[in-house]
Amino acid sequence: MSQRLNRRARLLSGAAFGAVALMAVSSAQAQTADAAVQAAEAQPADAQPTEVGEIVVTGIRRAIEASISAKANNTSIVEVISAEDIGKLPDVSIAESLARLPGVTSQRLDGRSQAISIRGLGPDFTTALLNGRELVTTGDNRGVEFDQFPSELLGSVVVYKTPDAALVGQGLAGTVDLRTVRPLAYGRQAMAVNYRHEWNDIGALNSGTTDSGDRYTISYIDQFADDTIGVALGYAHMSSPYQSERFNSWGYPNYSDGNLLTGGVKPYVMSSELERDGYMGVLEWRPNDRFHSTIDAFYSEFKNTQVLRGIEFPLAWGGLAESPGRSDTVLGGCQITNNVPTPNVCRPGPSLRPGYTVEDGLIVAGTWDNIKGVVRNDLNKRDSNITAIGWNTEFVANDDWTLGLDVNYSKVEREDLILETNAGTGRNINGALDSLGFELTDDGVTRFTSQLNYADPSLILLTSPQGWGGDVIPEGQAGYMNTPSITDEIKAVRLTANRALHQSPFSSIDFGFNYSERTKEFINDQYYLGVPGGGDLAVPAEFLLEPTDLGYLGISEVLSYDALALVNSGALNLIRNPNADVAAGNWDVTEKVSTAYIRANIDHTLFGLPLTGNVGMQFVYTDQQGHGFEAQQIGVGVAAVEEITGGKEYLEILPSSNFILEVGDDMFARFSLSRTLARPRMDDMRAGRNFSFNPGNNNENATPEQNSPWGGGGGNPELMPYIANVADLSFEKYFANRRGYVSLAGFYRDLESYVYTYNRIFDFSGYPTGGVTPVINEGIISTPENGNGGWIRGVEFSVSAPFEIFHPVLEGFGGLFSASQTESEVQPDPANPPTPMPGLSETVVNGTLYYERFGFSSRISARYRSDYLGEVAGFGNGRTLRSVAAETVVDAQIGYEFQSGPLEGLSVLAQVNNLTDEPFKTFENGDERRTIDYQSYGRTFAVGVNYRF
Repeated sequence: MSQRLNRRARLLSGAAFGAVALMAVSSAQAQTADAAVQAAEAQPADAQPTEVGEIVVTGIRRAIEASISAKANNTSIVEVISAEDIGKLPDVSIAESLARLPGVTSQRLDGRSQAISIRGLGPDFTTALLNGRELVTTGDNRGVEFDQFPSELLGSVVVYKTPDAALVGQGLAGTVDLRTVRPLAYGRQAMAVNYRHEWNDIGALNSGTTDSGDRYTISYIDQFADDTIGVALGYAHMSSPYQSERFNSWGYPNYSDGNLLTGGVKPYVMSSELERDGYMGVLEWRPNDRFHSTIDAFYSEFKNTQVLRGIEFPLAWGGLAESPGRSDTVLGGCQITNNVPTPNVCRPGPSLRPGYTVEDGLIVAGTWDNIKGVVRNDLNKRDSNITAIGWNTEFVANDDWTLGLDVNYSKVEREDLILETNAGTGRNINGALDSLGFELTDDGVTRFTSQLNYADPSLILLTSPQGWGGDVIPEGQAGYMNTPSITDEIKAVRLTANRALHQSPFSSIDFGFNYSERTKEFINDQYYLGVPGGGDLAVPAEFLLEPTDLGYLGISEVLSYDALALVNSGALNLIRNPNADVAAGNWDVTEKVSTAYIRANIDHTLFGLPLTGNVGMQFVYTDQQGHGFEAQQIGVGVAAVEEITGGKEYLEILPSSNFILEVGDDMFARFSLSRTLARPRMDDMRAGRNFSFNPGNNNENATPEQNSPWGGGGGNPELMPYIANVADLSFEKYFANRRGYVSLAGFYRDLESYVYTYNRIFDFSGYPTGGVTPVINEGIISTPENGNGGWIRGVEFSVSAPFEIFHPVLEGFGGLFSASQTESEVQPDPANPPTPMPGLSETVVNGTLYYERFGFSSRISARYRSDYLGEVAGFGNGRTLRSVAAETVVDAQIGYEFQSGPLEGLSVLAQVNNLTDEPFKTFENGDERRTIDYQSYGRTFAVGVNYRF
């Protein structure tokens, strides 16, 4: 076991408790403060005081005021989103709402905000909770995909930017707590139904798909038995289509003249439909003031279907193909024919005609000859479901002691289908070739003019146009099918106790113990698709669809067919991928985590000023185990596989402190010191490894560092967590009866460690070589390792104000604005220069203007983030880090609520997302002309009605 209570942890612990001691000495007279004042300050943040003669506000302003109140009352530095009303969070998804908060931003996936970053740290460093409990995740890692959770079923979301000792499952960047409504606290009967119809202005880009969908929700809250029993029920359905026009470049190599040019392209149009059914239930029982028990349950079924059709053009990186096994000459087939296309002999490589156009070292226009396109009809499907159940009971034993028990369980089951099918003019060497004129647009997208009709079913056949996959299927595959699945399960129990204190700088002390077991399993099934008997196959007529328009690319149409129905019919053979890397890709990881904590809650004065907050410490003991397979490629299509396990145990001690000093009327200074951790990616903790022996490198030039016949890679089940020491400082001023505020905050995170990919020399003695005697037994293996750390620092400014404070004529108008500036540096490998943190945008700006009065409401919001290093899907659907261009996303909404008469309670709305049709773009080597991905999503419109009984 590794115990890492180092000097910094001791210093943080001592500083926290030493500061409290100093406060106690400097303000001992505060122990005799007026009891009534103390009672008011001790009132829980979610208590609902009786208000007499107050004007009740609803909708946007109500949500803002509730969020501001929750922010002011929390002892941590937090941001809060509150529902405008039952069943109405302000955006169509949780991630969209989160991305508007100060210091928070999101990365769009297929046009939708899905994963978030807090204060410059990527999704890997953020933990998500549901009602205070750690959540399972549908992805391969820990990052939560927030579109799994219907916004309509949530009452609020709290983002903790600083931890405290009682926050179990906290993240290194922050913690997002999704909260369902509590019916007894809600305090009244309510029922609401919502309906929205949405559509995309691009239209349905693929045959057999739709461009419109529906969302509807029903929510019910009530109290019974003299308000001792509360019930909340909710159901939300979504069928949401989304479209995109996609361009993808393979990269930009150097041409023979030294200029850069496009290596190849893979453009698509994508039509998708996201279907989700979410169910929520809460049962509360509070028979008296001493006993309170709550059962809550959440279930979500999530289906995402993506149809992608397009064409892939190998260009500068598209090689030639020659007849294999020729014995009549030592020359290649293309040398014999002088690069003239000849059936069964030579398919010459792509050739760039003279007379091309060069701008600043990049070839931007010209003509390619000898091009063999690959027509793609692909399908991605994801079916997943989440189940989360929790039972929480609180018992007030006496005036001083309160005890609590929480038991919870959550599970995810996910199945994916990633299907690729290939078609072209003929198999590998054979088939017609094309000449393509090309021109790069200002966005870096390449437009083409072609000579062939890629929509002709007699010309475009199911085959392997480029011979890809020929090591398993002779002369290549007609497609590929990947069917990974994930199971993620968490079981946890928590015991808590609170001891009220008297005549003390501390109002109370919290004790707690949490035990959780988490197991995540990844099953990696992959198949080659082949034409029975080899050769080419015309697409059967029953699967043909209307051709797909690629006009944005300059290609008028491509052949389209129902790829899944084709495969399910048995028209293509499925051959399991036998290679070692696929076998080694199966893994499971188990974590058993025991967390004990103590937290002292401050309610005191410092130099006559009210002081609140807390100091505490967590003791986190982790026992982690990884299981997988060690696989070695010992021949073409042959792998040797053995089971392998590994793991580690360690203890981390995490002190934390939060101090809130009220320096003036509704003016607060907040200061926090803490030590936090983030566990490594679960796929990095896999035990599996794959090795290979390449006889071609088995010669006198081989060294362990270079040209070794040996190589390999895999996971590392002994990885330790990321550790950071964190300091936060914030100044907040609330005004207009806490309907507005202004805040300035700064933070610094000292990262003690960072996980990176490390290439190390490994001794392969005894590993099989297929009968070949190795000249050396050492080579390079790549694995995740704990390296040195770095730092991240930044400042945040935010303001929220009703404009009536400037002039009464502006009543109903208001605005929110925030901006953050962040910089970072990590250097896990001393041999390489430092780099910025992945996922970090140095500048993030959010703004919202709204109007709400006399039943009318309108809102326009914009969010900007500067360019950053983002995680995107790469080759084989693996994760790849790429530079993502800066973007500004604008959304707008208008509505009207009937406030009297027979239609009272009815409201109508219209909204548009991505108003300016902002694209998503990635690029390479810091040059935005060298576009890798360019995706245009169009605008999504919605109209709807809400009715509250």
